[in-house]
Amino acid sequence: MARFNRLRSEILDYVSTNPNCTASEIVAALANERRMKNHGLTPRKVGFFIPRHCKEILWTQDRATGKRIYAVTS
Repeated sequence: MARFNRLRSEILDYVSTNPNCTASEIVAALANERRMKNHGLTPRKVGFFIPRHCKEILWTQDRATGKRIYAVTS
């Protein structure tokens, strides 16, 4: 449960400070800057995690690349 809560809070913090980011950017920042390498994070896992557990974050799809772009609701 502690790992779940930390992951949720770290994702919310990152997306609120860096709006319009992709799941791969979130994973790179958490794994390298915030030392969550041992959590086994992948962009796919983060992409599934956000809609289920982070209701404050909305996503839109980038038309050029087809990637989801995440931003915190205001």
